[in-house]
Amino acid sequence: MILVAGGDGTINEVVNGMVNSDVPLGILPAGTANVLANELGIGNAMERAAATLAETVQERVALGMISNEANGSQRYFLLMAGAGLDADIVFNLNPRVKEAVGKVAYWVGGFSKIGRRIPEFTVQAEGREYRASFALLSRVRNYGGDLEIAPSISLLDDEFEMVLFEGESSFGFLKYMLAVVVHQQRSMRGITILRTRQAVFLAPQDTGIHLQVDGEYAGLAPARVEIVPSALTLLVPTGFRARRPARVPARVDAAAWTTLPTR
Repeated sequence: MILVAGGDGTINEVVNGMVNSDVPLGILPAGTANVLANELGIGNAMERAAATLAETVQERVALGMISNEANGSQRYFLLMAGAGLDADIVFNLNPRVKEAVGKVAYWVGGFSKIGRRIPEFTVQAEGREYRASFALLSRVRNYGGDLEIAPSISLLDDEFEMVLFEGESSFGFLKYMLAVVVHQQRSMRGITILRTRQAVFLAPQDTGIHLQVDGEYAGLAPARVEIVPSALTLLVPTGFRARRPARVPARVDAAAWTTLPTR
C-alpha cells in the first residue's frame, strides 16, 4: 500500500500517479483543511489515523478528471472540481498567509470579494445550460473542512453532485453560504443542485474564469469534467459504507423552482 502524510493537495499529487492501479491508498492527515480525512471520518490527528489503519477496508472508487481545453492538459481528482468564485480565491491566495493561519486564509480571501462583481459563466450538464458564478462538482459532502455543500453524495457513487450559485452580486453569496450552514441550500432560490457524470465550463469572451481541483489551482476555463469509474483503491474505515448518505429522490433545480426526475 501507499500512505500519504499531508493535506488534500498532497493527496491529489499522489492520486495522479496511482490512477487505475490496484495498490491501495491510505491517508495520514497533516494538511490545512483535510477534507478527505473528515469525509472518511478519521479526523485530523495523524497518530489516531495511523492507529486505525489495521482496521480499514479496501473500496474501489471513481475519480474525477478535468480536461483543460486551453492547453490540452488533464488532471485527476478525488474530491471536487470548482470554477468561478472559489477557484478565484485559490488563485489569489497568499501562501504565507495560508501557512500562518491555515484554512482561515480561504475565508479571508472570500470576504475580500464582498462588494465586487463576480463574473458569471456557462455550465453545460445533462443536456442543459446554466448560468453560474460558482460551480462545484463534488464527490464528497464536506467543503473546506467545515460545511456540507453537497449533502447527498458519496465517494462510493459514480457521479458528481453539482452545486451552482447564480448571480454576480457578492452579497448574494453571503445568503447562499448561510443557507449551506443551516442545510437549506436545496430550497433556496439561486442555488441549483443536480447529479451528473460530466459537465463543461465555458468562459465568456475576454473573461478569465479560474478552475480548482481538490483545493489546488487548475488553470482557466474552458474545461470538461467527467467521471472515471473504478479508478482508485482507497482504504476506508469499516463503517464508511454504512454511513453512505441517502440518495435524494429528485434533482432539485432551485433556481427555476422545478423538480426534475432522477436518472
